[in-house]
Amino acid sequence: MAPISKECDFLVIGCGSGGLACARRASGQWGAKTIAVESNRLGGTCVNVGCVPKKVTWNAAAIAETLHEAASYGFQIKETAPFDFKTFKHKRDDYVHRLNNIYARNLSKDKVEYLHGRAHLLDKNSAEVTLDNGTRETIRAKKILIATGGHPNVPKNIPGAELGITSDGFFDLETLPKRVALVGAGYIAVEMAGMFHHLGSETHLFIRHETFLRTFDPMIQESIVDEYERQGIIIHRNSAQQKIEKLDGQPGWMRMHYTDKTAPDGSTIDLDCLLWAIGRSPEVEDLGLDKAGVKQDERGHVVADDYQNTSVDNIYALGDVCGKVELTPVAIAAGRQLGNRLFGGPAFKDAKLDYENVPSVVFAHPEVGSIGLSEPDAVAKYGSENVTVYRTSFTAMYYAMMDPTEKAPTKYKVVCQGTDERVVGMHILGAGSSEMLQGFGVAVKMGCRKRDLDSCVAIHPTSAEELVTMK
Repeated sequence: MAPISKECDFLVIGCGSGGLACARRASGQWGAKTIAVESNRLGGTCVNVGCVPKKVTWNAAAIAETLHEAASYGFQIKETAPFDFKTFKHKRDDYVHRLNNIYARNLSKDKVEYLHGRAHLLDKNSAEVTLDNGTRETIRAKKILIATGGHPNVPKNIPGAELGITSDGFFDLETLPKRVALVGAGYIAVEMAGMFHHLGSETHLFIRHETFLRTFDPMIQESIVDEYERQGIIIHRNSAQQKIEKLDGQPGWMRMHYTDKTAPDGSTIDLDCLLWAIGRSPEVEDLGLDKAGVKQDERGHVVADDYQNTSVDNIYALGDVCGKVELTPVAIAAGRQLGNRLFGGPAFKDAKLDYENVPSVVFAHPEVGSIGLSEPDAVAKYGSENVTVYRTSFTAMYYAMMDPTEKAPTKYKVVCQGTDERVVGMHILGAGSSEMLQGFGVAVKMGCRKRDLDSCVAIHPTSAEELVTMK
């Protein structure tokens, strides 16, 4: 059967957060005839195997943490049954499926034609889509957006690496592992290590260096590593993995051979779950970028400027496929701005996302929040003589009723530049950091000075008041 041909103003390849936001803005607000193509589930990584189910799992781990701490407040809680991970997992799946359906309804409401299939560029104005039933459609579009996201990596040079899972596989687990090893030092490894630990798994975190979250301010790195060890997470520093093999007679179990700081000559650990969190790659396989002449960088990311323009006229790219600030809200904001610029008329001809001072949070235990420059980056950019740093470390009132060994840290740092002390970085660690940073992020984005923080009357008693009372 010959391919069916369609024409549109705007073809969006990839229906994750960024692609959906752009498609809906183009069609629903500006009336552009839009076709959106997705080969997996609507919502992309964030909704299906990222932010959303991760936060639900973090909530469960936080409840487990609170139950443990309740005794310090006089509550005597008797556990009558272990945590029902399987029931929790299926309820989490149901929630994600509801979101998938909501996204489908939103596309219909905004008159976006949705095709479920795999798209392959033919040239700069057309693509072929292979649908689920094997039929093909050729789509000619005046403009094309690549928003295909990324996928987690698995090592290619470690025998038996395929016995492990990735962050995608984390959400397929039907039972809670007894002993889990996570390999990686980024926010995915750190978040999942915290969740596994507080839900009851013996948790080992393998990192290549001395600390994790190494793109964050040193205060964050050092404090969260110390706190994870205090909680009982076993951290293997300066580690490397040699091979993984199945254990005979123990279905689901494996043995990992490794070296680390305490075992430089090698050791082994038996596991029923191994999770690789060693980075992500752009989802560009079989996309046909070469046929359209779209330039990629050395890691395969699509090269796009601040306006989301690629090397080819009328082809645009945003989100994780570009490898620039890989956060869901960034992709959404960039998608809406691009939709405005392409179809919103002269008033939006210069619309683009400002990628400076993007707040981000790590849902660790405790939470970590960061916006702007770390202290070393600020010194490198402005010179040490032009940087002033304010910091505080304290025990949040929540922990006042607990034994000293049970008290988690709270640490804040504000990095300022120049004689008028413009805030160029804010880094916070402690309970409530995620909600707290959203508000302070607005202030930093507006160019606040240290005196602006000082001028705000503190809300007492809170942890956040420390950010407006630093000396």
